[in-house]
Amino acid sequence: MDIKILLAEDEDNIRKLVTSYLVKEGFHVAEAADGAEAIAKFDAEMDFSLVILDVMMPKKDGYEVASHIRNNSDIPILMLTARDTETDEITGFNSGADEYISKPFSPRILMARVKNLLKRTSQNSMQDIEAGGIIVKYRERIVLIDGERAVLTPKEFDLLYYLLQNKNIVLSRSQILSTVWDWDYFGDDRTVDTHIKCLRSKIGECGKKIVTVRKIGYKFECEN
Repeated sequence: MDIKILLAEDEDNIRKLVTSYLVKEGFHVAEAADGAEAIAKFDAEMDFSLVILDVMMPKKDGYEVASHIRNNSDIPILMLTARDTETDEITGFNSGADEYISKPFSPRILMARVKNLLKRTSQNSMQDIEAGGIIVKYRERIVLIDGERAVLTPKEFDLLYYLLQNKNIVLSRSQILSTVWDWDYFGDDRTVDTHIKCLRSKIGECGKKIVTVRKIGYKFECEN
């Protein structure tokens, strides 16, 4: 496996721990102890497959580093933070992040997220999508309904994106949970139902295209 990951984390013990897990999985790791060092290493090498950024770092914070990287590359960015509010997540996504994980986290969960993100990238599954009057701009985390911007939470965005990726295909609740919430999420089917209900209300008439398939799950039904 010839995959190089840039890891920027100012807490030495966390950085070393994450590095050890990444190396065990066969990844090559370049470490940075602050945001300025992360930018310098990224600019010097530019051959990374993925970047892991802590948000709160000296010299340059994770948001600044993410914005710099996104202006120069489309590689996936995973952000780590001790702050887990929805506003912080949205700020991270607006800076160019593709995934977001809150501290404290299990290294096993982090590895699963890293592998999932690399897999999605290799399958080109982070492209913009247009279907049924909805445009989803993945990198910008923007949803347009007939040209008007819809304001969604990060999970609602991911849920809609997954439905559009699989338009006209029935997705079970367990499939949705494992993909949108990842395997580490311990919830039940009602979580999916609640988010579907909220999503329908936020996308107006397009909400009718999210069809309930009795005893199975949901599908986004459209002709184009």
